Amino acid sequence: MQNAFTFLKSSNQFLWSGPLLFLLMGTHLYFTMKLRVPQKNILKAIRLSVTPSGKKDGNNLSVFATLATTLAATLGTGNIIGVSTAVALGGPGAIFWCWITGILGMATAYAECFLSVCFRKRDKDGVYQGGPMYVWENGLHKPSVGKIYGFLTLVAAFGVGCTTQANSITQTTSLSFGLNPHIAGFAAAILAGLVIVGGIRSIGNVCMKLVPFLAILYTASCVFLLIINREALLPAIRLILAHALAPRAALGGAAGSSLMLTARYGIARGLFTNEAGIGTAAIAAAASDTDNPAHQAYVSMTAVFWDTVVMCLLSGLVIVTNMLLHPASVLGVNEAGLTEAAFSYLPILGNVFLSLCLVAFAITTLIGWSYLGEQAFRYVTGNKGIFIYKVAYIVMIYIGAVLPLNLVWECTDLINALMVIPNVAALFLLQKYLRS
Repeated sequence: MQNAFTFLKSSNQFLWSGPLLFLLMGTHLYFTMKLRVPQKNILKAIRLSVTPSGKKDGNNLSVFATLATTLAATLGTGNIIGVSTAVALGGPGAIFWCWITGILGMATAYAECFLSVCFRKRDKDGVYQGGPMYVWENGLHKPSVGKIYGFLTLVAAFGVGCTTQANSITQTTSLSFGLNPHIAGFAAAILAGLVIVGGIRSIGNVCMKLVPFLAILYTASCVFLLIINREALLPAIRLILAHALAPRAALGGAAGSSLMLTARYGIARGLFTNEAGIGTAAIAAAASDTDNPAHQAYVSMTAVFWDTVVMCLLSGLVIVTNMLLHPASVLGVNEAGLTEAAFSYLPILGNVFLSLCLVAFAITTLIGWSYLGEQAFRYVTGNKGIFIYKVAYIVMIYIGAVLPLNLVWECTDLINALMVIPNVAALFLLQKYLRS
């Protein structure tokens, strides 16, 4: 077992230190140019996300519901803990590279969601099903590759979408509130399960109500902290920009010893949190009730904007302003503790509020990923045994809550890396269909 863990860790370190970062950033740059910078239409995209498509379809989701489901699967620990570890390991400049990843990643998200709507299919119940697996089957006539991607997505759903999120819930509630992991895991399984068994409409409705509320609440708390730390805001921005291209040792012991290290952690955390290039957002996009691929692609593109360009940037600024104003608060903290140190200065509740946000975001991620995994399961099994999948997913929430997950994290990182290859390949092979 130790040998397997060592192999996985070494493989992930190699893949995510160079090859995949260059592949994904190259893809982001290419489609930004190919689609003539779709990011410039972000205001139009935001407007489309809250504008009814004009088509009422009781079997599928509105464009806003698809956006909420995508954000449910991506918003969470990556925006809070992921940014903290990026700064701790790569220095303040990592925030700049994380932000750049979000800016450029919007084009890749646009492309994968556009193709997903183009090549989705409608089942006998009138429900749309899509994603990279259907792009490979219907666009490239290679269902075998689609099966491979579907299997990888299913494994990822049980990994990053289920067990790791459940474990983060129990770690947070145990440290912050002294709650027994078994109780926390059981409660999380029940709460998420009540939504999951209701199917796509239940998931979409809950995500539409819960995700915007949580996002606004967390964003408002970050803005409030930045107002409190306003005297350090401009120095923080200057520090981030200075460290982005000329890294050096950061405050509070955070290290950014080289440009490659700084860029690596910033880009990797950005890619992890918004998942642009992995293809999961395209699965949710295909469930939209709109027939306009560009309309849905623009809406789905805003998920990367809100997730990385806005929320990760705000989290990073809160961390760095706190480091400048209260350097003693970050001395000796672990990689994930920089956000906690910053939120301790929130006048009301402080770290309790942060803990509640982490738990709530983790539950929405459980719900969002359950849908992505279900669609992959449908594709792999031919729509058979869906209830079995749902039961297994709910049970795994509890199991993930009480087990150590070092090996699961390494497996998940490798699965995500493997998902990138067929998804990005399909984008390049079918780029002639893209338009903005």
